[in-house]
Amino acid sequence: MRKILIGMVALMGASVGIVSCGSNSSLSNMQHKASGLGFRAFVSNPLFPNGAINSPVLNIVNASQDVLSPSPISLLGTSASPGLMVVSSDLSRTMVFSPTGNTVAVVDNTTESIASIPGTTTPVPPIMLPGTTESMFIGNDNLTAYAAVPTAPITGSAPGAVVVMSLGTGAVTATIPVPGAHYLVGSPDGNHLLVFSDNSDNVTVITTALVGTNQDPRQPPGGIGGFHRPVWAIFSGNTTAYIFNCGLECGGVSAADMTPGINTFTIGDAAPSALVPLSAATYGLLNGNTLYVAGTPPGTRCGAGTAAATCGTLNVVDANSLKVTKGPILIPDGYHDRMQLGANGQLFVGSHSCTSINISGGEVRGCLAIVDTNSFKVVIPPQIGDVTGIQPITGRNVVYVCQGGVFQIFDTTTDQLLVQIRMIDILGQSTDVKLVDPPPS
Repeated sequence: MRKILIGMVALMGASVGIVSCGSNSSLSNMQHKASGLGFRAFVSNPLFPNGAINSPVLNIVNASQDVLSPSPISLLGTSASPGLMVVSSDLSRTMVFSPTGNTVAVVDNTTESIASIPGTTTPVPPIMLPGTTESMFIGNDNLTAYAAVPTAPITGSAPGAVVVMSLGTGAVTATIPVPGAHYLVGSPDGNHLLVFSDNSDNVTVITTALVGTNQDPRQPPGGIGGFHRPVWAIFSGNTTAYIFNCGLECGGVSAADMTPGINTFTIGDAAPSALVPLSAATYGLLNGNTLYVAGTPPGTRCGAGTAAATCGTLNVVDANSLKVTKGPILIPDGYHDRMQLGANGQLFVGSHSCTSINISGGEVRGCLAIVDTNSFKVVIPPQIGDVTGIQPITGRNVVYVCQGGVFQIFDTTTDQLLVQIRMIDILGQSTDVKLVDPPPS
């Protein structure tokens, strides 16, 4: 769907900074030429206009100047509806998941094309997953990847698995049964994966070095109990993590399961530490010794100033003392699964399935909050829809956001959309955004 800037400005009642689109050449009439840019962001776009049809592409943004390359990366034949992206630690590859067909395309970031099998000119074929995924991780060898697939069929067991993939060959190399596996978080050294399952109070620990050996990589196979509907984690080292317990928000029904908060957990321990209670906890970010934790406590009222009936919360935790230092701070509701810290201490918090408000001539708000971590003032930009991508631009006072299919550029000195001379939006549907280069020196 084409997003028209004038209509969007009228809807939002605010100045909008959108990337310059440049040429609209049909993909069928051109061959991709590498952009030559040294500082790029990729934007996954399943609906880029291509003559009479829409095509799946990755748009390329000049992240130094906020200008769109006229030549996107075509994913025709490899990704029907590109969405979630993950970039390897060496910035050589980007894996792109398509919920249509449940495939993963592997893109060579240097050539801006589908990656080739090492030592050949043969493109890496799309990797076929046994179901949809919302969580992927690339190991430190930059060739081995993992995806949590909650509906993966497992013979003789409940559905759910962690699927291991080779980004060099496009093959699925292992399927590790973990019932209901939905989210996974890798340790910084890539030696361990924490796997979080739907409707479970257990965390499964996978030792990646044991994958493909005659030893079970799950430690223990049934997972480690004592949590409260755990859904996410942040590692503070290679072996210690903060576990996010979702509690009642994620279906906890017993007295223990109703309490959200965070535990500390060390790989090799048989149980977590005591729970630090919070108002809600599904996602977060660790900055130095400060933890930011977001979630939506069931039934939390927003109060005056908005037509939204319910709100989410943000809590600030001292990671050393594990004490709440600020909060709960009211933010939009929904399931929070995006958070990034931009320049000037501006924390961008995103969710999906929130209460969107779109009153003609009045309030417009969606699933994004910008929290000033200095004053804790909250700005909720006037754009409706789910937040599907957040990317701070290193070394600049801007943050790229994909919300409701629209690509937006925020100025962190004002928390407003950036005003530019050329304000033409990305055509199609902007889904995810990732930097694929280090910042200019």
